[in-house]
Amino acid sequence: MNELQAQDTDTWDVIVIGAGPVGENAAQYAIQGSGRTAVLIEAELVGGECSYWACMPSKALLRPIEVLSAAHALPGVLGTRLDPAGILKRRDAVIGNRDDSGQVEWANGAGIDVIRGRGRLAGVRTVEVTEPDGTVRVIEARQAVVLATGTTAAIPNVPGLAAARPWISRDATNLAEVPRRVAVIGGGVVGCEAATWLSSLGSSVTVLQQAPRLLPRTEAFAHELVAKRLEEAGVRIRTNAKVERVERPSVNEAGVGRIHGGPVTVTVDGEELAVDEVLVAAGRVFGTGDIGLENVGLGKLAENHAPIPVDEQLTVRDVPGDWLYAVGDVNGLALLTHMGKYQARVCGDVIAARAEGRPMDSVRYRDLADSRAVPQVIFTDPQVAAVGMSEREALAAGVDVETVEYDLGAIAATSIQRQDYRGRAKLVIDREADTLVGATFVGPEVAELVHAATVAVIGQVPLELLRHAVPSYPTVSEIWLRLLESREPRVS
Repeated sequence: MNELQAQDTDTWDVIVIGAGPVGENAAQYAIQGSGRTAVLIEAELVGGECSYWACMPSKALLRPIEVLSAAHALPGVLGTRLDPAGILKRRDAVIGNRDDSGQVEWANGAGIDVIRGRGRLAGVRTVEVTEPDGTVRVIEARQAVVLATGTTAAIPNVPGLAAARPWISRDATNLAEVPRRVAVIGGGVVGCEAATWLSSLGSSVTVLQQAPRLLPRTEAFAHELVAKRLEEAGVRIRTNAKVERVERPSVNEAGVGRIHGGPVTVTVDGEELAVDEVLVAAGRVFGTGDIGLENVGLGKLAENHAPIPVDEQLTVRDVPGDWLYAVGDVNGLALLTHMGKYQARVCGDVIAARAEGRPMDSVRYRDLADSRAVPQVIFTDPQVAAVGMSEREALAAGVDVETVEYDLGAIAATSIQRQDYRGRAKLVIDREADTLVGATFVGPEVAELVHAATVAVIGQVPLELLRHAVPSYPTVSEIWLRLLESREPRVS
């Protein structure tokens, strides 16, 4: 059954509201290898935020910058300049020019139907869909409804900011013209990544961070290394910055990724900053406001745009009957695409097991990673790769903390990778259990280091045993050996 033929029925085994990667995974795992049916409800593009407006376009913009940075750091390599037009053209190719026909084809090939429209819960296992032409239809699920409605960009309540029609992350990742001067409000992941590519493409960038440092949830040395490199690239960073008001006399409807009007004046700590565009990178709003939660007894969540609480099976709490699930950003556990897809796989397996009456004693049917092993890579220059708890988080959780740190630039492989390599690594250890609870790596191309740390954290591998995992030479993985050697010997 394809996208058009989906109009011929009003009942499926599984209904998924939201057809991003998370919703797609939930539908796939819930029905694969069975005769069950599933349908995706999507008001925008099948493939969702990650495919067109977040992960994929942002990394497509950042990769040429990484390559150029490596080339600059290697004597003997010639040809070191960026081609902004070529970068934007490649970005468009990576996101399929925002054409989701391939995603729909994948869904149909997996036996998943697609309905275009906005889905809302209308009752138990019942969904109301408002289609693009305004037609409203009611559909029902035999087994489960999955909410995968994600988040949207937050606009802080600063006088004049919303009226100025600032850029949000979608504009920054899908930029069609490069502003001469940009103020980035927010110094978290989105703000730092966007500052990296905007400055490399020619913008004069000022980052306005309300907190005392960039990337406040990471280890302190991540801020130090990322801030130093951004400043070397010409980015101005203002921490402890209070944005008091924004003024833009001329506003237009230029569209996503185009400058939204005339010059902007941003008042920060009593000083006026003149820019051509403002990018807001100050958090996300949960997609719970208009999905019919009031029809299943969760109206307060909708009123407050709050995340939807779930249990380890991703079943929504306080809704009886084990039929409603929430996966991805909308449940607030970890606002990361890979974690949402992980949750969707667990959720789909749970739906399948419940549909077939199978026991769910295995850890396969529990979300374990969100409570102990969430990995993340920030694709700035240098990269920041981390998993589990920071030292501060571990101490707050009452862990008997031991830490070890090491200079990544002292590893033989990094001197091969580039001259003057700057980076650092840190392990956060539960001293009593002798297991890793967190790890952070900052440096060029450290993204590939984090999965080994993720395995060690989720597997609760004793560090004395981890010493027997021998790193290949000469690779940056030798950092594991150096970190473990840096520990004080354990007294038995």
